[in-house]
Amino acid sequence: MKRRLIRTLVIVALLVLAGVALRYTVFKIQPVEVTVFRVARGLVEDTVTNSKAGTVMTRQRATLSPEIGGRVAELPVREGDRVKRGQVLMRVANDDYRARVTLKELSLKAARAGHREACLRADQAERDYQRYLRLSKDEIISEEIVDQLENERDVGIAACEVADARVLEAEAGLRLAQVELDKTVLRAPFDGIVAELSTEVGEWVTPSPPAMPVPPVVELIQQTAIYVSAPLDEVDLSRVGVGLRVRITLDAYADREFSGRVTRIAPYVLDLEEHSRTFEIEAEFDEAEFAAQLLPGTSADVEVILDSEEDVLRIPSYALIEGSHVLVVHEGTLVSREVATGLRNWAFAKVESGLEVGEAVVVSLDRAEVREGVQAVIVEETLR
Repeated sequence: MKRRLIRTLVIVALLVLAGVALRYTVFKIQPVEVTVFRVARGLVEDTVTNSKAGTVMTRQRATLSPEIGGRVAELPVREGDRVKRGQVLMRVANDDYRARVTLKELSLKAARAGHREACLRADQAERDYQRYLRLSKDEIISEEIVDQLENERDVGIAACEVADARVLEAEAGLRLAQVELDKTVLRAPFDGIVAELSTEVGEWVTPSPPAMPVPPVVELIQQTAIYVSAPLDEVDLSRVGVGLRVRITLDAYADREFSGRVTRIAPYVLDLEEHSRTFEIEAEFDEAEFAAQLLPGTSADVEVILDSEEDVLRIPSYALIEGSHVLVVHEGTLVSREVATGLRNWAFAKVESGLEVGEAVVVSLDRAEVREGVQAVIVEETLR
């Protein structure tokens, strides 16, 4: 009987030991893996970011067409070419206009020759009249002859004046013909880059009827006046001002940030969408040479820096729970800590009180098991 009791006690003890072993081995609660940010000192900013994607733009962008229609005879530029102001972009066949200019030049030459001839005759008539006028005073010739010469002189002067008017008329005709000829040549109105061509040599370009827009054949953009236009929420209108620093990011340069300044704030609010009213700002790059390489139409984001503080305690803004608490890893356990914050934006928040340098603040808050009181193990540390 006694031996049976001892055996039973031994079996129970073994079962208890096995249960304890399983509790701390197989069924042991595993600590939650978390990512943390070590509280550190750094820069904290108060910023405003565009509510929708901004756009890289240029202050000069022209869609060009010739003033007259005709067959494209010359197209010395291609898309992407850099051109100078006054450079020929396109030339319409203009043999008839050139012939008209030549004809007007000959007409002007003939008019000038006729002017010289008429004025020479008028000068001769004036001299004859003066000579016979003196003779008439000495009563050597009759007054009738003097009257006839005076009339011839007046006719000569009138003929000279008519010839002079014909010269002016011929000069105006030549200028008109030259203007018409110049219209067959399309020139760059400013230094820029050819963004688009919609015609080729041999095709016909036809101007639209009056009061109708002319279909463009060349699109020219100036890349020395690049800026970013971005919409901001109307609630930030009173906080943003011209001259504030901005941070610009581009999809094409995802790993870089570019500094700039606010240069213009639109004097109106866009109300295209009833529940999303915005106002436009314009920002220019500090690096003008880099900006000149950008293509207008590229998407961009603008972050306006309203205020900043350097060398202050900071934590990522997304580590805050309900705006005033964080989870801290303390001796392997997640502990809730109340913190007071100051200046902040989407990236970092200034810590006024509640945390010390080096403390591990949990930033991986997207899992239900990450909560106060659970065991935790740090698997990664982040700098943002």
